[in-house]
Amino acid sequence: MTELSLPDADTAGSGADLTRAAPAQSPHPRSRLRRYARFWLTRPGLLLSALLIAVLLPTAFFPRLLTSRDPLAAAPRDKLAAPSAEHLFGTDQLGRDVFARVVHGALLTLQASGLAVLVGLVVGSLAGLLAGYLGGVVDDTLMRLTDVLLSIPGLLLSLALVTALGFGTVKVALAVGVTSVSTFTRIMRAEVLKVAGSGYVEAARASGTRWPAVLWRHVLPNAAGPVLVYAAIDFGAVILQVSSLSFLGYGAQPPAPEWGSLVSDGRNYLATAWWLTTLPGLVIAATVLAANRIARSLDGEDTEDR
Repeated sequence: MTELSLPDADTAGSGADLTRAAPAQSPHPRSRLRRYARFWLTRPGLLLSALLIAVLLPTAFFPRLLTSRDPLAAAPRDKLAAPSAEHLFGTDQLGRDVFARVVHGALLTLQASGLAVLVGLVVGSLAGLLAGYLGGVVDDTLMRLTDVLLSIPGLLLSLALVTALGFGTVKVALAVGVTSVSTFTRIMRAEVLKVAGSGYVEAARASGTRWPAVLWRHVLPNAAGPVLVYAAIDFGAVILQVSSLSFLGYGAQPPAPEWGSLVSDGRNYLATAWWLTTLPGLVIAATVLAANRIARSLDGEDTEDR
């Protein structure tokens, strides 16, 4: 009776491994391009928002890309001219080109908004990091201060601060930034409390690593994600706050073309020159909506626009 010859175990295993280890074929460049195209075409709101921000950011730093006109040059003969091919946004009461003033004013508004978000992000994250990790008296003290800031309406607090600090774009940015510190503190503290109980943090403590090093190397990198996403979400709201304070006259002083002050300058001419307030206001609204839409996509809310 002949023996049945079984396949060698090593040979069978190697064959199975070869079958399982066969590398997957990389997607064809055309399929990848179609996938990207479908992603953007099914999200027209996100596409328009990305295009607007892609145009706005370079032209804020290099306004000559969009207009060669001087935003401060007055032409009394052309005062209160309606929008036309020569003056896209019309002219103001002194004959200055409104489109040029909007383009040049973007840098002042975005700089103030960026500085305000940075102040809130840095100060709030530091406070939340220390409160969540150290706990005890430090946590109680910082969170009670946070509760006090949260109990005051943001616009009222920013008005009080900018009145104490004085007028100017930087002072407006600092005042607006302080109003957002409390929210950043709460978000960072919540994330630190989640991360602080992780195994790698406990291992770092057990190995004798000092607590500042544990915070910097292990806790902060793993807790920073949601805070950065909130910073992107908060950017649109900060633009509105900065423009509001500028509208009230606390921002850059005339003749500097800041977005809020442009809307304020035209409010006395609403009956005869609607474009002085409407068109800069639409630019502010479009920028805020675009920033919010992009922030929503970063937060994972990238469902198809309906």
